[in-house]
Amino acid sequence: MRFGALGTSSIAWRRALPTLASAPGIDLVAVAGRSPEKTGRFAARFGCEASAPEDLLERDDLDAVYISLPTSLHHAWTAEALRAGKHVLVEKPIAVDAAEARDLVRLAEARDLVLRENFMFLHHPQHSAVADLLAKGRLGEPSALHSAFCIPPLPPDDIRYVAELGGGALLDVGVYPLRAACLLLGGGLRVAGATLRTRASDGLDLSGQALLVSPSGVLADIGFGFEHSYRSSYSLWGDRARLTVDRAFTPPPAYQPTLVLEEQDHVEHFTLPAADQLRRCFTDFAEAVRAGGAASAPEEIRRRDDAVACMELVDAIREQALRVPVADRP
Repeated sequence: MRFGALGTSSIAWRRALPTLASAPGIDLVAVAGRSPEKTGRFAARFGCEASAPEDLLERDDLDAVYISLPTSLHHAWTAEALRAGKHVLVEKPIAVDAAEARDLVRLAEARDLVLRENFMFLHHPQHSAVADLLAKGRLGEPSALHSAFCIPPLPPDDIRYVAELGGGALLDVGVYPLRAACLLLGGGLRVAGATLRTRASDGLDLSGQALLVSPSGVLADIGFGFEHSYRSSYSLWGDRARLTVDRAFTPPPAYQPTLVLEEQDHVEHFTLPAADQLRRCFTDFAEAVRAGGAASAPEEIRRRDDAVACMELVDAIREQALRVPVADRP
């Protein structure tokens, strides 16, 4: 599998490209960015060629492109890569709204190309263990999901504070519990209500909450933001037990997850093996590409449907949210 990397982001430098370059069966051929100097540093570190963004997509020695640009640029460059006949793994979220997401899905389907978001947590086996306990009836009938992804304030010059680049807490961390709700509760989720704490100077969302409802009546409340001590978890409640997953979205590769199942008079801990979810994300993507005709495979269709559904929830939260202006941080 021959990859090109489009974007010289922090996550590409720290996590994605070191993992991609060391993954078996994957060859990082070239990297492209706006700054020739920065692109050259990336290429030297990862032992690949430096390229201009437009030239990267024209190369005939690439099978796929990993895109780690600001969120506002995901749609334009993912569309260009698909039109150039490249499979695409794009950093989450896939776009800034559902209309852009649907457009990219149509392009991928028309060209029979694999299109995925880099939601790493979807590839961690701890969530399959959750699904297995659910299927075995250990929770009974699910009635509620509580999920949150919150992080402390970012440096003032972080691009996630720039609205024009697709910044804001909803698109950066809020999409994680939204995607978890899609994973655990299935399709057809609706937004029953939402609030957003917004920066007084420009309306950028700094944190928020939303209440979702599934077709079967399960209630899901989610929290997200840039104004909190770190939390990355979800709890699924049923009429027999509650199951809690800590470090749900960003477990380090060496971390051994522990699922906590709480019944009325019994608590059970399930300690699972460590897993590198980012490496699994890249290798799973490569396997889908190698399979050929994967754009029509049921798993690929489900992933694209979930990507669009997640952005539809984002749109609904924006539309319905009660906005609470807060003073800018000094």
